[in-house]
Amino acid sequence: MPNMYQCPMIPNQQYQMPSNVTPSPTNIPITPITPGPINIPATPLTPGSTGAPDFELEPGPPVKRDTNYTQGWLTTQIGKYIKIEFLIGTNMLIDREGVLMEVGISYIVIRESGTNDLLMCDIYSIKFVRIFNDQQKLMLCRE
Repeated sequence: MPNMYQCPMIPNQQYQMPSNVTPSPTNIPITPITPGPINIPATPLTPGSTGAPDFELEPGPPVKRDTNYTQGWLTTQIGKYIKIEFLIGTNMLIDREGVLMEVGISYIVIRESGTNDLLMCDIYSIKFVRIFNDQQKLMLCRE
């Protein structure tokens, strides 16, 4: 009789084993292979060396330096009187006016006109930013 085996995924189905495949004996002991210790050669540090790579990283995140990002462009407008429109929910726009004081990765800070209060705003809700050509309103926000 040809070798038959059960298919565990399909119940009550038997398939014939190909003739060129022989079943392996079940009485062969299996010995697990454990890897030995890995030898990593230590590189000696020269005096005054910290082991750090010999290239320099630019300070600060790229989104705040590169003017191709909103944060980078807004950073060039710090100190100017602006009007910002924010999208709240799916269809409600609100606006705020004041002097742009600070730009972070996920926020901006404006000094509101009239009250001189600092207002931190979510940068990802911004839809429109108006930089006023006439910066006379800037005087309203000066302390």
